[in-house]
Amino acid sequence: MARPTQRVLTLLELLQSGGIRTIAELSDRLGVDGRTVRRYVDHLIDLDVPVESVRGRHGGYRLAPGYRLPPLMLSDDEALAVLLGLVAGRRAGLMTAAGAASETAAAKIRRVLPQRLARRLDVVLESLAFTAPPGDVAVPETAVLLTIADAVRHRRPISIRYVAADGRRSERTLHAYGLVAHSGRWYVTGADPGIGEDRIFRLDRIADARTLPGSFETPAGLDPAQRVLSGLATAPYRHEVVLRIQGTVDQIRTRLPAGVATVEERPPADGAGHETDGWLRVEVRAERLDWLPSVLASLDRPFVIERPDELRGLVMALAERLAASARREAPRA
Repeated sequence: MARPTQRVLTLLELLQSGGIRTIAELSDRLGVDGRTVRRYVDHLIDLDVPVESVRGRHGGYRLAPGYRLPPLMLSDDEALAVLLGLVAGRRAGLMTAAGAASETAAAKIRRVLPQRLARRLDVVLESLAFTAPPGDVAVPETAVLLTIADAVRHRRPISIRYVAADGRRSERTLHAYGLVAHSGRWYVTGADPGIGEDRIFRLDRIADARTLPGSFETPAGLDPAQRVLSGLATAPYRHEVVLRIQGTVDQIRTRLPAGVATVEERPPADGAGHETDGWLRVEVRAERLDWLPSVLASLDRPFVIERPDELRGLVMALAERLAASARREAPRA
């Protein structure tokens, strides 16, 4: 027979699953009468667990938001999912400036796991390998992230203090459309009414954010993720590369994703023959060109370099190195 303490914890787990639980339902699940259910609820309230009583025909009990997080009752699958999520989040850089919080949260959950589940989790973590190195990027402040997310949800203007890549500081108003996580960084995209243009800001460079009075309308059909990718692909860099590549958009995107390049399909000019079919205009902005020849080679599609000429030399140099390696014979034993 279950002990009262075990039934109280079971009651907490039932309430944490959400919704209103009737006394009849709780009595049936716990195997006790309604009077005992009320006594168990009183035990939870004495422990500062915020249980609300809901009156009416469909009334009962529910868990309300409290001033602190009540004890969580997690199933084996839930505990494993939370811990793996914390590990993956740290590796991907998707955390806030309170990065230690994810480690302490994982340690707390790990500490109270049953031994059998803890051993299974250790086996998973010891067997798990990542294809990418751990993220080593700046992360946003928790207060900044929460303030911007609230502004996006309620369409409220915000004032931000921003530090650009070159160290310049500015304060501006932003109509934030959405938050986007990309390649281990957080971004916010929105309209800057001061200049009448859409902008993209890295959250880790926002020193402070505060909500302003008023509201704004988000443009219909807006896709914040696509705006961030397009903005990153068209940001000013040292080199502006223009290519013509014969292939489909999907083929090109396998090596030149949306955050790196823009792809534009141009209809053939009047009188142009079939030799122009399937050629797409690709623009890439980059600080360096040395990585592009190998990417173009890996595409294995016909291409033409419109500019810059410097890239032609790099591609020919790669081709010569590959040809020389192909002609080289293995040394004899």
